[in-house]
Amino acid sequence: DLQESHKQLMGEELSSLGVRDLQGLENRLEMSLRSIKTRKDNLLRSEIEELHRKGSLIHQENTELCRRLNIMSQQKMELSRKSCESGGATDANKSSSTPFSFRIVQDANIPANLELSQAQQNEQEHSETGAPALGLQLS
Repeated sequence: DLQESHKQLMGEELSSLGVRDLQGLENRLEMSLRSIKTRKDNLLRSEIEELHRKGSLIHQENTELCRRLNIMSQQKMELSRKSCESGGATDANKSSSTPFSFRIVQDANIPANLELSQAQQNEQEHSETGAPALGLQLS
């Protein structure tokens, strides 16, 4: 009976069925199809909600990264302005009143580098006194 019922649900061996049996089979198939469509709709709805959630998280992360980029750009401009005020990037190491100078090295293909080095004048003083010279490069 189970095999015969399965074959009938698959549309096989229908010749022995009357109109009433065919209508019953059709109703069973329609109810099964509704159940399948409901399940599929629920799965798709869940996937869409998950994608919206992920999209929202990505948008928040993008906003935060843009904010950080703006801050870094402002800091770069400020450092560049300070460097220009003290006589340019090459003169800053020689004539700066502070023992350290900052220089930003940036290329479109590599991330920004911040280098910290001691002024040449200070290095000469330390080498004359025997004190160790300091040098630091952050990349």
